[in-house]
Amino acid sequence: MSDVVSAVSRNNEPAARTAAVREYGNGAVLGVAVPQANPVVEPEMSALLPPGFSMLVTRLQGSRSDSGQRLVDYLANLPASLEAYDTAKLDVLGYACTGSSYLVGAEAEQRALDAAAERFGYPIISSAQALRMALAHLGARRIAVFAPYPPFLVEASKHYWKACGLDVVDCASVALDTSDTRDIYSITTPMAMSSFSALRWQDADAIMFTGTGMPTLRALVEVSKLTGKPALSSNLCLAWALVRAAGGQEYLAPPGPGETLYGGWANRIPV
Repeated sequence: MSDVVSAVSRNNEPAARTAAVREYGNGAVLGVAVPQANPVVEPEMSALLPPGFSMLVTRLQGSRSDSGQRLVDYLANLPASLEAYDTAKLDVLGYACTGSSYLVGAEAEQRALDAAAERFGYPIISSAQALRMALAHLGARRIAVFAPYPPFLVEASKHYWKACGLDVVDCASVALDTSDTRDIYSITTPMAMSSFSALRWQDADAIMFTGTGMPTLRALVEVSKLTGKPALSSNLCLAWALVRAAGGQEYLAPPGPGETLYGGWANRIPV
């Protein structure tokens, strides 16, 4: 996995810190590209970002009728979504959709993000790349994956992680019809925790909740305390990676009880 992570890092060097004082976002101004109907990324990122970081959001655009095509469209249409920022000055952008990466693969994902970064002039990190960075940071190679996806996307996610050099020790899904991937937006923490009991996590180095549209913050705290393992999610890792890419490591507090990667966010979970 180290070669893959190095390729990601090479194209996402820490952004230059702005010399100008801003009213908001003096840590950094972060762009976040969110799937068009996703109601989860903004409240979770708001909780996950430390004070001093401002978030500007644009919507990803894709098919309204075909879930698989919609996820591929999001990546293909990324330049149109970024054009919506007009003259806004971003330090770094997060692509907050993991499913796109699973379907196109890590190499095509990297090419698309590199092309957009070159065109728009700021680093771009996907949620899947952020998960890879976090796993490398933790030294975790064996993962148990909780994926709230239809079967075709669960299989694509397993293939993606194995192709990145990771050992998927088990994979479980939420007990919900997710043939339309937008259905994951109705998941609640009790629903996720009920299905989590089916996951065989004991031999894993880390537990991964994948999918930016599934609410995870309360579940991460519960699972971390329950298992004693690092518990990661797409949104948690993306927030962490964006702050680091913007040169804001000093804003990341040590993890508290139930927290992974950094601390403070468990006290900011929205209600």
